[in-house]
Amino acid sequence: MAIHYEVRDATAVITIDRPEVRNAVDRPTAEALNEAFDRFEADDSVAVAILTGAAGTFCAGADLKAIGEAQGNVVTELAAAEIVNSPGPMGPTRRVVSKPVIAAVEGHAVAGGLELALWCDLRVAATDAVFGVYCRRWGVPLIDGGTIRLPRLIGQSHAMDLILTGRPVSGDEAQRMGLANRLTEPGQALDEALVLAAQLAGFPQRCMRSDRQSAIDQWGSPLGDALANEVELGMATIRSGETRAGATRFSEGAGRHGTFED
Repeated sequence: MAIHYEVRDATAVITIDRPEVRNAVDRPTAEALNEAFDRFEADDSVAVAILTGAAGTFCAGADLKAIGEAQGNVVTELAAAEIVNSPGPMGPTRRVVSKPVIAAVEGHAVAGGLELALWCDLRVAATDAVFGVYCRRWGVPLIDGGTIRLPRLIGQSHAMDLILTGRPVSGDEAQRMGLANRLTEPGQALDEALVLAAQLAGFPQRCMRSDRQSAIDQWGSPLGDALANEVELGMATIRSGETRAGATRFSEGAGRHGTFED
């Protein structure tokens, strides 16, 4: 099985397991990855997903060898009104899920593997992880959100450096660019991602997901539309009673001096 789905407390750990091709994704793997995120979305008992790779590699991108075996990734040309939430060449990369996703990156996250990491909300990377547009060498385009998410995430100048040169970027440089959110010692990315996931799962969920959705929705919206959407989402959270419950906990002594322990 190329994709493993495991639930640990309130976290779903989704693992690409094709070590013989450095976790490159072919068509069946892309379909299985999409199905894993269908499962994540439908399961109310899990609050966060972690996407990672087996055997010390995140993902080497699309499996180019599979193209000659009629198992290559499918690229579907769709209009703007239809493309969001359609299956992407690497699986879930065109969809918008309602809950946070963390990438736990060991080894290479390159080409389509970089696009998978960019699709996630947060990236926890080992110091010796490698990010890069390695497909630059072979005339294979970024076609799964890479040219959009990379500039939005790290700015046009850094993004152009990676996109045009295809050069490898280590964990340390990735953090300086804003590509990696957390750094760990080699072999510790999944453990650190699990700690981060548990923290996110412990927050009031409606409020966190509402704020996350507003941050996603604002791209491409005029300021007035974005502000109105933020208020609409925020008021739905307030009306749900979650805000009042949190304020009551604070008034009873929780969270004093900025602590996150209670």
